[in-house]
Amino acid sequence: MAEKKKKSLISHGVAAQNRKARHDYTINDTIEAGMALVGPEVKSLRAGRATLVDAWAGEREGEMWLFNAYIPEWQAGSVVARFEPRRPRKLLLHRKQVRELTGSVTREGTTLVPLQIHFNDRGVAKVLLGLAEGRKKHDKRAAIAARDWQRDKARLMRDKG
Repeated sequence: MAEKKKKSLISHGVAAQNRKARHDYTINDTIEAGMALVGPEVKSLRAGRATLVDAWAGEREGEMWLFNAYIPEWQAGSVVARFEPRRPRKLLLHRKQVRELTGSVTREGTTLVPLQIHFNDRGVAKVLLGLAEGRKKHDKRAAIAARDWQRDKARLMRDKG
């Protein structure tokens, strides 16, 4: 009798990752922030079903928010606990951090890009934000060429020695 394997939930580690962000942007600095979530959102994150492809972070009314991050509804939840999958989510940062990030975004022409959502050792959901500058098409090509050369160089050194 074959039993179905139950998919394990994520108690710590990466729940969602924005892999395209490191290709489209040059990440200058990173900062970790908490998120204000409701219960079914946390369950959906633990199932690893969130995406950050079109997400961005910004300032609204003196607070930092995560916009357009997709966390799907938890299907096993009750009708009362429904939520909007792409709703803005408040980021939990100190006032000084909010002022510094807002100042650098407006002054330097950079943007805040969410790189990943993960659970820390205590099981609390955190988002890793990157202070990033956009790359042009030729910059992306140069980064790909440099990464390929590093990989080939490592392969040559490994085979040679």
